[in-house]
Amino acid sequence: MLGAALAGAAVFSATAQTGAPLKTGVDATFAPHAMVKLGGGLQGFNIELGEELAKREGRKLEIEGTEFSGLVPGLNAKKYDFILAPVTVTPERAKAMLFTEGYLDTDYTFVIKKGTAPIAALEELKGKTIAVNKGSAYENWAKDNAQKYGFSFDVYGTNADAVQAVQSGRAFANLAGNTVAGWAAKQNPAVQTSYTVKTGLVWALAFRADDKAGRDAASMALKCMKQDGTVARLAEKWFGAKPDAGTTAVKIAPGHGVPGLDGYDATPVTLKCA
Repeated sequence: MLGAALAGAAVFSATAQTGAPLKTGVDATFAPHAMVKLGGGLQGFNIELGEELAKREGRKLEIEGTEFSGLVPGLNAKKYDFILAPVTVTPERAKAMLFTEGYLDTDYTFVIKKGTAPIAALEELKGKTIAVNKGSAYENWAKDNAQKYGFSFDVYGTNADAVQAVQSGRAFANLAGNTVAGWAAKQNPAVQTSYTVKTGLVWALAFRADDKAGRDAASMALKCMKQDGTVARLAEKWFGAKPDAGTTAVKIAPGHGVPGLDGYDATPVTLKCA
C-alpha cells in the first residue's frame, strides 16, 4: 500500500522492507466503499484505494471482510497492519491510533428528486419532510436541527428505503453521507445530490500507535496518489462527481497525519513518487 521514500524520516518498517503482504480489514457491506462482487471478491472505492497503495509499495494486499466493530480490536491484536475501511478521524481516536492524512471529507449531503431545484440554504427546508436512516448520524442531525430550520423528518430502516421515500414523494429529501449520497445518485437516475453540510471531519487510514513507520509510508504513497490525481479519479468513478480543488481528496497535507490532532508529524515532507 504505500509507496516511495520519506524525506528526513523513517522510510519503511521492517515488514515493508521484506515485502510481506499487508493485511487489512473492511466492512464489506458499506457501499460504495467496500462490497461483495456478484462473482466473488470485493469491490469499491476503498478496495481500489488499498490495492493501489499496496501496488506502489510492491506488496500484496490481503483484505478481510468483517464487521466494523471488529476492526480496531483486530488492528490492536496485530491481525491487521492497518484499517482500510473508512474511519472518521476524531480527537478521541487520534489519541489511540496513528492516522494518515485524510483521503476524503466525510460530510452530509441531501438527495432530492431529479429536476427539483437545488437546495441553496438550509432555511429552504422549512415545512418539508426529510428521510433519514434509523440510528445514523443523519438522524441525530435531523433531531438537532428540525426545530431550528422548521422541517420534519421520517426514519427508515435502511438508507435505500429513505431514498425511495424521496422518489415516491413521501419526503422532499434524504440526508446521508456525502459518498453514499453520491453513489445513490449515480446508481439511480431518478434522484440527484444537492446541498452538503460540512462537518470538518475526514476519513483516513488507521495504524497502531506504535507503527509510525508504517503510517508514514502509507502517508507518502497517499500524497503521491493525490498529486497524480489517482484519489480524485477513484472518487469520481465511485461517487459520480469530480472532487473540488481544496477538498481532502485533492489537498496534500504538509506533514504526516491529520493537522491539528494527536499523532500529526508537522515535519515538512518532500514528495518522492515513483
